Amino acid sequence: MDLDNELIKQTLSGKEDAFEKIVDKYKGYIFAIILKFIKDHNEAENIAQEVFLQIYISLPEYKFDNFKGWIGRIAANKSIDWKRKKKAKFKEQVMENTEIVIDRVGLSDFKTPEDILIEKEKQQKIRKVCKSIPDIYENAIIKFYFEEKSYEEIAKEEGTTEKTIASRLYRGRNLLREKWREESDETL
Repeated sequence: MDLDNELIKQTLSGKEDAFEKIVDKYKGYIFAIILKFIKDHNEAENIAQEVFLQIYISLPEYKFDNFKGWIGRIAANKSIDWKRKKKAKFKEQVMENTEIVIDRVGLSDFKTPEDILIEKEKQQKIRKVCKSIPDIYENAIIKFYFEEKSYEEIAKEEGTTEKTIASRLYRGRNLLREKWREESDETL
């Protein structure tokens, strides 16, 4: 780590070739972090450039403690920001497309207040039935369906794998269907 600190000090004193050495040393590490979040190789390259720019800009605030961890957090945060922006852009596009469809179809496809109430009551009933299944399945179902979290997000929160979460969701849905039938003679 003494080499890192020396390169940082040289960069802060204006030696650009010192920062190039930092980039060369950590580009693989940064790229690997970004690829864990973003599977698109080209986008990962673009984000890696943003990460190194952010490192360069933020270097005066660095406290000379765990440089690798510090730049890793910058890479993770930039990746998360990119995913959020992409998700927001996707939602905007969906909303625009929805508005176009609504304009074409007219207001006849909108839900009535009664439909909305029935749907809300059904969701409340599903939540109630969820309480009757084991917690590990209930948690997975609530996080996936009601909180709209991905398998990856749930796995991180639960400290397990995505396959385990998929299995819990599968088993939880089956248990939920059985409990639903028992309570209401309806199919879910």
